[in-house]
Amino acid sequence: MSPVLIEGVFVFASVEPGRDLAGVDVVMQFREAEGLTLVLRREDAMAQAIAADYPCRMITLNVHSSLEAVGFLAVITRALAADGISVNAVSAFYHDHLFVPEARAADAMAVLERLAATGAA
Repeated sequence: MSPVLIEGVFVFASVEPGRDLAGVDVVMQFREAEGLTLVLRREDAMAQAIAADYPCRMITLNVHSSLEAVGFLAVITRALAADGISVNAVSAFYHDHLFVPEARAADAMAVLERLAATGAA
């Protein structure tokens, strides 16, 4: 596992289904009963007047993890939780991505680098 801190600040938002998102660089979207959840860069949310929450940094785990892997993210999220770091984990096709509070990004990277060095994850 090789964690990479992605440049920029990201936010979570919920918009009504069918909202025109042309020109918005959406990193992730997920349809829920209450609306369409988006993860996008903070400046894109502000430019589009999209109310957002949870300013965070994205950490990509540069290992091609299987979607069927058992316990991989549990080890990671447990280690972050032990240091009092909240995390919203997203599994995409090739990699897992962690969204951690903006102010705790360096701390999260230290935890992940320790895990990588020990081979625990």
